[in-house]
Amino acid sequence: MAFSALSSTAGDDGSSAPLDTSGATTLDVDIHGMAFTPNRIDVPSGTRLILTITNSDDQQHDLKLGSEYTGRIDPGDTVVHDFGVFTESTQGWCTIAGHKAMGMVFDVVVGSASPSTSPSAAPRPVVAADGPDDGLVYRDPALPPAPDAPERTVHEHTWHVTEGERQVAPGVTQPVWTFDGKMPGPVLRGRVGDLFRITIVNDGTMEHSIDFHAGEVNPDTNMAQIAPGESLTYEFEARRYGIWMYHCATMPMSLHIANGMFGAVVIDPPDLTPVDAEYVLLSHEVFLGEDGADPERVAAGLYDLTAFNGYPNQYQHRPIPARVGDTVRVWLFNVGPDNPLSFHVVGEIFDTVFKEGQYQIRNATDTGSQALGLLAAQGGFVEMTFDEPGTYTFVNHQMTDAEKGQRGQFVVTP
Repeated sequence: MAFSALSSTAGDDGSSAPLDTSGATTLDVDIHGMAFTPNRIDVPSGTRLILTITNSDDQQHDLKLGSEYTGRIDPGDTVVHDFGVFTESTQGWCTIAGHKAMGMVFDVVVGSASPSTSPSAAPRPVVAADGPDDGLVYRDPALPPAPDAPERTVHEHTWHVTEGERQVAPGVTQPVWTFDGKMPGPVLRGRVGDLFRITIVNDGTMEHSIDFHAGEVNPDTNMAQIAPGESLTYEFEARRYGIWMYHCATMPMSLHIANGMFGAVVIDPPDLTPVDAEYVLLSHEVFLGEDGADPERVAAGLYDLTAFNGYPNQYQHRPIPARVGDTVRVWLFNVGPDNPLSFHVVGEIFDTVFKEGQYQIRNATDTGSQALGLLAAQGGFVEMTFDEPGTYTFVNHQMTDAEKGQRGQFVVTP
């Protein structure tokens, strides 16, 4: 295995302490697009290996190979690292969360042997989506109205990106990545013409970013990577109505979303019908892991549970109240990162359905809708009126996902 390692970094000023490469095998490696190029070298046993690694990507990377580690390599920087002598095949990888699962591995093949490249296939224990304990952080689904202002409203917020821990399922506490300490992130609401100015402060340990689907802006500037300790202000005018996703846009996006970095922006359609109550439900898969969502399982789509608003079945255990005669609007957004949502309320028919910018039906009496289907990154709302008291269960009618945690209840009283 590797030993006797030295390292130097070549920065913008070109200064570095050159390594003694005598007797060593040297190789230039380029990083771009979640890949090392080349990503393999065949060497005889006893080879001392020195790599010159240039990060041509737009975010930080690194390489851990055997017992040696380059440290984080900033975009545009070059690191020269002595990985020591190899007597057996070894696989290295980028240690930044999710990058290995995206394919950032580097193989040193000694002789005819091949390094093991198979990820662990051991399944995690299934966790029942029942019986939350005192660790549940309940998410109130009620949606406050948009500010009632004669002129456009400026929505100005500062959100800190944090990497902490919270309970994500009964008895399961694991690391999560959050906007403003919330999972999902805050729900914003406004009207067409409103200005949103959101400053993101990265208090985490890795790069993050943000993408507001409601914004029609230059991605290069507004969705740039935010290094730890840095900040970025994202400003956009809401020009179109609907419910829009926002999420961390740092690769792998699936992992950053799975770890909690998502939320919604609601922009009211004109002439929105008054109702008795409004709620918002964000549907998503839940991936378990000791260090947060397991990157390899996320990449493979092997989710453990499902949820609305961050926790499986939370609205089974704390139902949403309503009264007979109430007309309720439920805003829905399917975060994914992969699965579809088919939202259905047992015992009810929707008389108004709005999906992705247009009404499917509105104030219908002779017809109706039994489900609102949404693919990942799609949203809308449904409206219904409760005519009788009772318990009305809402589900993702992709039933295996309902049984994994995407269900809840409206309890209607006289």
